[in-house]
Amino acid sequence: MNDQRIAVITDSGTDTPADFVAAHDVRVVPLRISYADGSSYESGVDITPCELVGRLDEEIPKTSLPSPERIRAAFEQARADGYVAAVFVTISSGLSATYETVRLMAEELEDFPALVVDTKSIGVAAGLVVMEAVHKIETGVPFGLLDRELRATSERTHVFFSVQTLEFLRKGGRISEAIYRIGSVLNIKPVMTCSEKDGHYVIAKKARGWQSALDTEVRLAEEQARRWPHVRLAVCCFENEELADRLEAALLRQIDNAIEVVRAGVSSDLLVHTGPSLVGVAVLGL
Repeated sequence: MNDQRIAVITDSGTDTPADFVAAHDVRVVPLRISYADGSSYESGVDITPCELVGRLDEEIPKTSLPSPERIRAAFEQARADGYVAAVFVTISSGLSATYETVRLMAEELEDFPALVVDTKSIGVAAGLVVMEAVHKIETGVPFGLLDRELRATSERTHVFFSVQTLEFLRKGGRISEAIYRIGSVLNIKPVMTCSEKDGHYVIAKKARGWQSALDTEVRLAEEQARRWPHVRLAVCCFENEELADRLEAALLRQIDNAIEVVRAGVSSDLLVHTGPSLVGVAVLGL
């Protein structure tokens, strides 16, 4: 119960599970997706992940951050709905200008305190930070302590993901042409993560073949989990529940201090940069 009346807002790139968003009144500001014909859509609002994937053979669109007006409207709507402050959790500032834009909008608000949290991560890993923000607010952590608490949460959160084809990461400028060519020729599937320092994509490990990449994700998650008494885990993939089941089972075989495994899909904006083969895991140390 949010007795403090602190709103939690996030962007669509965090892939916070939809049932959690609905249950806890998390407000989601969508990133934008634009095509060469001039058409533009809000991720998860007027273009679904399935619709986006259905058009990838024709064109890989561009993504952009929410407009300043859309961000400000989210703050103002939270105020109108009776909230007295807000926490806005964003995807990595190293991957998007969303954090900086939200921060600037927050500074312009009058008589409505707003904390902006840079997760330095993306997808469901950033979603775990959103969920932890809700938990801390609902258990009574004062607004003045949330900045320190959620910075620490972000530092304890790690994501590992792989894709079967590097084409989308290359076209989006997320990996170099050299990595793309070597990976394609040698069947190397890099397992990616977000840098703890600046939140950019970096290679955590290189695997030979798809199954090896998935096994490597589990192993890297296990290594992180050993650092903490307890962890919350997350699994994400696009439209493949059987694979998600297998990955969750593998994680639980290897990690015995997990209190929960969160499932999430993949937002339209993230699919633009990874393609539909994305499979990822995340670990939050508790």
